Amino acid sequence: MIITKAARAGTLESSDIFIMIMPNTEDGIEIQLESLVIKQFGEQIRRVIMDTLQRMEIKKVKVIANDRGALDYAIRSRVETAVQRALSNEEES
Repeated sequence: MIITKAARAGTLESSDIFIMIMPNTEDGIEIQLESLVIKQFGEQIRRVIMDTLQRMEIKKVKVIANDRGALDYAIRSRVETAVQRALSNEEES
């Protein structure tokens, strides 16, 4: 699937992650990550985001992630929610 509109999920609260996704003009998945723990867990956060997008069969997307110490299940949940919002035909309230 291809993302055609921007969407977001999450917060900037402690132990959460803010995810914004948008269409990518380039082929593939681009991830921009900002995190308080990027040196220790940056690769794991990127891997969880990438795995979630691949499992959902998302092909061309740009992800901006601002992590505040979220665990893997929270990262997956926020990515899935942002994708569902981006694919929805309804306006986000």
